[in-house]
Amino acid sequence: MFKGTTVALVTPFTDDGKIDYEAYKGLLEFHLSSHTTALLIGGTTGESPSINDEELEKLFRLAVAKLKNRIPLLAGTGTNNTKASLKKTMMAKETGMDAALIVAPYYNKPPQDSLYQHYEFIAKKSRWPIILYNVPGRTGVNISPDTVAKLSKMKNIIGIKEASGCMNQAIEIKNRVKDTFLMLSGDDLTLLPFLSVGGHGVVSVSANLIPKKVQKVIDLWNAGKAAQAQKFHNELYPLHKAMFVRTNPVPVKTALYLLNMVKNNFRLPLTPMPKDEMDHFRDILIDKDVL
Repeated sequence: MFKGTTVALVTPFTDDGKIDYEAYKGLLEFHLSSHTTALLIGGTTGESPSINDEELEKLFRLAVAKLKNRIPLLAGTGTNNTKASLKKTMMAKETGMDAALIVAPYYNKPPQDSLYQHYEFIAKKSRWPIILYNVPGRTGVNISPDTVAKLSKMKNIIGIKEASGCMNQAIEIKNRVKDTFLMLSGDDLTLLPFLSVGGHGVVSVSANLIPKKVQKVIDLWNAGKAAQAQKFHNELYPLHKAMFVRTNPVPVKTALYLLNMVKNNFRLPLTPMPKDEMDHFRDILIDKDVL
């Protein structure tokens, strides 16, 4: 269901700090018309730490009402509180989303046996498809390949978003799990290397802007056109890199603002890009034919 490009969707805000649901509907429509493979709602790119449960539920329900059975919908439901993660997961399930993306508990830094029990608890209680999310740069903890392999034996843990940036780890995971276990890169910059070691796709930031181009890399690779996939991935690389000139999602949301798709609003602790940075950033977007 989530092979290919899953867009980590931004959450637009109004000038008074509320969620801009009209702009959000516009983003959903854009990805529907772009034939985007799948959408992640409530991920880090969507400023999930700054969104309360009631707002998240409304985002889920709007996405389901607009896109159900047309674009697969992945719900970001992970927290550093196991029972809170389960509660969000059950809420997402009830709204009609298709699966949950659950990040490793951040700040707590649980050891591997504790990580296993965290995911096991949620998987057994929810009885719903779960994709693990490993992003040690944000959480401070790495889900080891051994732990992933153990968790992959649970029927409803169906894959991993692997954002360690370490291809050795991706290979070790691939060698320990069954072929049907979904392997998604958590980083646009490493998409092609990830595909080359057995990955199935990406959870993408850049695809908020260029979903068809990100998917083209995957399509070329899957068609056996490795050289063309490499060339196209390398052409997109400067844009992928530009999406992290400042903490995600500030750059991608700024790009959507420059495209008149959202307002340039964030919730603290994130703030807009300073004008001098924005001017340089705009030049990059123009150079890469985004603007």
